[in-house]
Amino acid sequence: MASLSIPGVEDLDESGLSAPVCRTVTPDGDLLLLVPGDCAAARAAAYAQDDDLTAVMEITDVAPVSVPHRIRGRAWVAGWLTAVRNEQRAEAAMLLAERHPVGELLGIGEALQPQPAPGLSGRAAWMMLRLEVGEGAVDDLWGAEPVEPDEFAAAVPDPLVAHEAELLQHLHTAHDDQVRGLCALLGDRSQICGVRDRVVPVALDRFGLRVRFTDTDHRSFDARFDFPEPVRDVAELRRAMHTLFEAAAE
Repeated sequence: MASLSIPGVEDLDESGLSAPVCRTVTPDGDLLLLVPGDCAAARAAAYAQDDDLTAVMEITDVAPVSVPHRIRGRAWVAGWLTAVRNEQRAEAAMLLAERHPVGELLGIGEALQPQPAPGLSGRAAWMMLRLEVGEGAVDDLWGAEPVEPDEFAAAVPDPLVAHEAELLQHLHTAHDDQVRGLCALLGDRSQICGVRDRVVPVALDRFGLRVRFTDTDHRSFDARFDFPEPVRDVAELRRAMHTLFEAAAE
């Protein structure tokens, strides 16, 4: 879930924020955003010059499973917002379509049409914006850390990100007993895992699995179970999960 805020532009919507339809990152580390052509962010960017319009993108990481306190972390990326224009539009559209081939991107053809000049009443249905990253930060259960632009540009998506929601739901419904059995790996904390407690996997990435244990008094804690080594695909994930389950059963 992402929202865009522009200091000094108060009418992005009723909350002062605008939610891009989709987004992706260029090889140079800039953020590409697709927004409705008539939104305030698009109007502000249409008149902006390079390095003229500052903006902040806030990204909220929400667990794709039904648990209390579903927010797993937040990230902020701040920089300079401009409209994608001229010959850059086709390349930007291809990047967006590559990462988001369905949904609202069916209107990407309209976004590629020549845009009306500022001051004209007609507007494209969609507008592509570029956020040049100046600084970033991440805040989650492990603490808050700044992110430099070169670190942001060098980062790559987790190989499980496209499958995480489906995998978590599968673990919860088809392997509930085995996930519950991971409590045996918690050492001294294993004593507080009762048979009536609710156990839900809430996060999964190439490094490991995060599980939330909630007791009958609605007190909860998260435990992280690391894989022996980072996984590169779903096949390696199956082997890593099998190793975890075997260790818990010993």
